[in-house]
Amino acid sequence: MLTKAFIPYRGYYSTPFSRWQGAMANEHAIVLAAETSKRFLMERKWDAGMFDYLILGMTIGQPQWFYGSPWAAAMIGAASIPGMLISQACTTSTTCIYQAGVGVETGLYQNVYTLMTDRCSNGPHTVWPNPQGPGGKVISENWLMDNFSRDPWARGPMIQTAENVARETAITREECDRVSLRRYEQYLDALADDRAFQRGYLFPVDVKAGKNKTFRLEKDEGIMETTAAGLAGLKPVIPEGTHTFGSQTHPADGNAAVIVTTREKAKELSADPEVEIQILSYGYGRAKKGFMAMATAPAAKMALDRAGITADQVKTVKTHNPFAANDIYLARELGLDINAMNNYGSTIVYGHPQAPTAARNIMEGIEETVKLGGGYLLWAGCAAGDTGASLVIKVH
Repeated sequence: MLTKAFIPYRGYYSTPFSRWQGAMANEHAIVLAAETSKRFLMERKWDAGMFDYLILGMTIGQPQWFYGSPWAAAMIGAASIPGMLISQACTTSTTCIYQAGVGVETGLYQNVYTLMTDRCSNGPHTVWPNPQGPGGKVISENWLMDNFSRDPWARGPMIQTAENVARETAITREECDRVSLRRYEQYLDALADDRAFQRGYLFPVDVKAGKNKTFRLEKDEGIMETTAAGLAGLKPVIPEGTHTFGSQTHPADGNAAVIVTTREKAKELSADPEVEIQILSYGYGRAKKGFMAMATAPAAKMALDRAGITADQVKTVKTHNPFAANDIYLARELGLDINAMNNYGSTIVYGHPQAPTAARNIMEGIEETVKLGGGYLLWAGCAAGDTGASLVIKVH
């Protein structure tokens, strides 16, 4: 368990998430994240020179991402610091934040900027030479589409892993639809009073609208209105399956950042010095082959054990839920109230840009926990390769 790693209250932001092939489809993910971060820091009158390390989280390559972290650091105004790149599919943010916390805990770092960004739209295509191919035919890969549709170990598409879990644990189509509708209703709560809740962590992003024009995206793009009748009328993605396009997430674009630092620095930067946000523990897990949705449970149990608490002591639960079955299985395994998880928003509603997704979930969880007067926040989510990760944070 960590004792020395803290996040300043509102020392973080997430951009709104843009729908696939939407507003951010042609932006360079690293450049856009750095430009957004620079503006975020300037608005708070924070000097980027205060950071001693930058951890960049990404899963989908962009031109010259070989230089990713030091390049991003220079663009935000911290040209003298080094950094590294972490890529762990859907749990990338969690690992970035925790590794920063471990560095602070051990004294390796004092003040770390974790920056997570991805552009699922217009993903890169990689080509490798294949001397054995007929006529020298190359080996090629679409980073997004090919990997969503085929796990090289489990062989099937990602949605098949959710269907495998649903079939084995008797999760029904009706349960998935009910969870999806509930998640949409929870998201609507975040829009109340002119988006009062979202304004605590969502930071607008400026995107190009032409040669010399930009426009500011302030709200999530691509939110689909959800009703019980609408969900019931959708066909399963896989014949005879339990999930429709209404009960699974969709690719998206966006970026997010979280400052991880010492207690003293967190207090100095905090929007409210009386609020302390402490990183406690991390958990990980891997489910059996082709059962990705199950991996969140052992990861969450590990994180809870390492924090020295039990699930019934948790005040707020946030998850990365690419499929409704994820939340249903986790709630059953941990004895959680499925209707009280993921208040104010979740992946299944606003989409999944991969690297920044968990960071946004965690910010929402922090904001909710502060609103509730403090307590423990549990975040858990799955990732490619039947893996999962979890984080426990305490809000004092």
